[in-house]
Amino acid sequence: MTAPEQPLLQNLRPWSAEWYDQQTRTIGESACRQLGFYVIPAEMRLSVVIPVYNEEKTLRVLVDKVRQVPIRKELILIDDCSKDRTRDVLKALEAEGGQDDFNRIRIFFHDVNQGKGAALKTGFSHVEGDIVIIQDADLEYDPAEYPRLLQPIVENKADVVFGSRFLGDQAHRVLYFWHYLGNRFLTTLSNCFTNLNLSDMETCYKVFRRSVIDEITPKLVQKRFGFEPEITARVARRRLRVFETSVSYAGRTYAEGKKIGWRDGFKALYCIVRFGIAD
Repeated sequence: MTAPEQPLLQNLRPWSAEWYDQQTRTIGESACRQLGFYVIPAEMRLSVVIPVYNEEKTLRVLVDKVRQVPIRKELILIDDCSKDRTRDVLKALEAEGGQDDFNRIRIFFHDVNQGKGAALKTGFSHVEGDIVIIQDADLEYDPAEYPRLLQPIVENKADVVFGSRFLGDQAHRVLYFWHYLGNRFLTTLSNCFTNLNLSDMETCYKVFRRSVIDEITPKLVQKRFGFEPEITARVARRRLRVFETSVSYAGRTYAEGKKIGWRDGFKALYCIVRFGIAD
């Protein structure tokens, strides 16, 4: 690469058409495909739906990480009646957002705690982007992986993408064996009802075309973690094109704020059977 080309490449927005063209001329198209380089259309907007409950310690860091992703987007944050200073952090973030069209910030509040599923339904009902992704506020999942998650949809190969923690080629924190076993059991049982071959039904990272969210959102009824098997079953019933890609995972301990418990596992069992049988 010549000296004049180096500053030019540094000034290009990653994933733009100009950036991709420069990459292909530098390392070749085949290498770009192997590295997961492609073009994200400049006019596309990503809706990042973030349910929040008592996340004052991690929320600002998470939002900063999302804003750093070089994709035009809106951040839709739904506070599910937090008891700590989460609402103060959200109001400060909203005020700081100003007129930044590249990273719009929109805040919604629940007056009563309802659960993650209810917060997501509220967020889904307000999305304006072309593609929708779910993002937890606890830093267990890395927003830097958005481009890899979006690629099958942007390239019109998929309608829905699941980010799997168990495909094996991304780093993940080693934690609870019984949680791992429970996740694999629930995923396997879900697959039996949906006829999908997912490796991680319970993952946070689920990505949808906007049209999928518009169709499914009015039907959603699960207010807590039963949302995961419910939306998986509704996706499967519509025979949508589903892809899976690996993601990293930095799980939290209960002392660090993890919220899901054994009762949610039993609820997931009910939801797998209930929504596997009928819409």
